[in-house]
Amino acid sequence: MKNICYTLLIAVVLSSCSEYQKALKSEDIATKFKMGTELYDAGKFSKANKLFAQIAPQYRGKPQAEKLMYMYSMSFYKMKDYYLAGYQFERFADQYPKSEKAEEALFLGAKSFYELSPVYSKEQKETKVAIEKLQMFINRYPDSEYLPEANTLIKELDYKLERKAFEIAKLYNQIANFESEDYEASIKAFDNFLVEYPGTTFREDAMFYRFDSAYKLGINSVEYKREDRIKTAIKHYNAFYKAYPESQYNAEATKMNTELQNAIQTYSTKS
Repeated sequence: MKNICYTLLIAVVLSSCSEYQKALKSEDIATKFKMGTELYDAGKFSKANKLFAQIAPQYRGKPQAEKLMYMYSMSFYKMKDYYLAGYQFERFADQYPKSEKAEEALFLGAKSFYELSPVYSKEQKETKVAIEKLQMFINRYPDSEYLPEANTLIKELDYKLERKAFEIAKLYNQIANFESEDYEASIKAFDNFLVEYPGTTFREDAMFYRFDSAYKLGINSVEYKREDRIKTAIKHYNAFYKAYPESQYNAEATKMNTELQNAIQTYSTKS
């Protein structure tokens, strides 16, 4: 009995493969459309995609074109080919703005760009594009059922840009090795970061590392620049302490500030 079932299964598979190969080689676009739709409905998106790709140009302007192009776009998405999915969904939304699938297509097109966004440590070109596409979707469909998810995706993408900017500023601090140019670059980078991301979750860290860079710049400066830089570092400490009196960095920051205060006293004594 098992052998019979096994034989029947093989026969069905071979028959299915044979029908698919015939459809691929056929010049009948209706046959390809029918087979592609069946494969799509069965979740065999890669095979369906190949058939859709063959007939998409011939169906342009036909009544079935809308359904075909939606399935074609979705097949790319299901295959996780997000570059082509994003392109095809946007194209679908532009070509069929009155379609009941237009809203979903524009959202999934934007989400495809979200899927292409890399980890924060890499170049964030795709992240910026994804934010732009999602915001474009929100502007077009402000009452969409996809609005909560779109806002969540934008928040995740914004966090990547935020983290990237923070880590770049922090890197200047870490690699400076008492080079004043690098500490100055770090301070400027943190200044820019705090202006660009006023509500950042890294605000406490950014203010501490900005102070840390100013401290190192002041303490290790050449004599004729030392006094002014120490005073600037103390200002950064005061701003940090005022904002975060209970900070996790307080013990270290207080120790650094004490050193700065002792150093500035020498100038007062000289005066």
